[in-house]
Amino acid sequence: MQEDFHYYATYCAAYLAGFNHKESMDICYSAQLVDLCSRTFLSKLRAPLSAATTQLQLEMMDARTDPIGLQDITRIWASFHFLPYDLYADVKKKAGKQYKNKYRLICNTNGDLLVDTVALAKDKGAQAAGIAMHILADTWAHRYFAGTPSLVINNTNYYFYEIMPDGTEFPVAFGHNPSAKDDLENHKYTNSLYQSTENTIMNLGHGRAGHLPDYSFIRYRYLPAWGDYKEIIKDNPSDFYHAFCQMIYALRYLNGDVSEFEKDTYAWDIAEPYKDEIMAIIEKRQLNACDDWKSFGEKLSGEEIPPFELSKYESEYTSAEKTEKNETFLGKFILAAMAQKSMVTNKIFKSGNSLAGFSIDFAEKGFAGIKDYKLLAEYLKGGLGA
Repeated sequence: MQEDFHYYATYCAAYLAGFNHKESMDICYSAQLVDLCSRTFLSKLRAPLSAATTQLQLEMMDARTDPIGLQDITRIWASFHFLPYDLYADVKKKAGKQYKNKYRLICNTNGDLLVDTVALAKDKGAQAAGIAMHILADTWAHRYFAGTPSLVINNTNYYFYEIMPDGTEFPVAFGHNPSAKDDLENHKYTNSLYQSTENTIMNLGHGRAGHLPDYSFIRYRYLPAWGDYKEIIKDNPSDFYHAFCQMIYALRYLNGDVSEFEKDTYAWDIAEPYKDEIMAIIEKRQLNACDDWKSFGEKLSGEEIPPFELSKYESEYTSAEKTEKNETFLGKFILAAMAQKSMVTNKIFKSGNSLAGFSIDFAEKGFAGIKDYKLLAEYLKGGLGA
């Protein structure tokens, strides 16, 4: 998903869930920050690099795809953007362990790890809640793709059709210029360049499908590599509405109005009075719905929703004493991010899957126990024989 949903729509969901304006702003800021908290950003703050929740394009260009590099990539993208659905999924065909491990990282909605993610955020503040909402929303947009580089899992082929609201279909024309703007009128979109190498970053996540998974208005059908190229139809308007209503429900759990977070449960009743307006925003054919979600949120609360500003909390963090950094806004976000990454990595590791590397449970051992994160940070700085 994009800023329109992670920032403005998340604000709307938080407000409808019962949070006040200030609380909703903190939650949606944290949700959007997940897409921007890179090592470049953390280096600027002199903050722990293991708290990275994304990788910038320039960082990805330099990313290594040896086992250590792949584990690093997988820890970030599987933890925050492509939450695995079933780490013990039965692969119903003859396949090697490497394929099975990658297959078991495929993202989908309403998995056990989603319950763990939302539960982890309980009583941990707005930053943890925002991180959880980003992850929850992405399970709907990014379903059927995995947060690890893999041609045999994430590739698609020429069979890709956009389905219009009246049922007519148009073949999608993909180009590979990352600076080119998607052309909705002519169904021309940008995706990653096909490369036959299994572990190239071009095969990470939904790169082969371009930005289509992140657009709320679009419906399409395509053939995923992991499904033996059998057709999948993706209905984003329905999925995005499900995501919105599930966020409201999850946030009601986080604010104490609901006693337990359960799978496949949605706050349909709370969203119902606004459904027509919400669906009009979701189904509007546009590359960016920020203005529409912003207007809807401001109508709900009667308050102004300022644009997202990455530098908003930087000075608070950098000027704080070392012993006080964890109490700043970014300090709390960093701790929540490390806890989430540790939890997911630990679950993947305990399932017998080595793609995210070795893990020690953050909740049990604390920061000093995250040996893989500390070693990785040293490694990327040039230590450990690099």
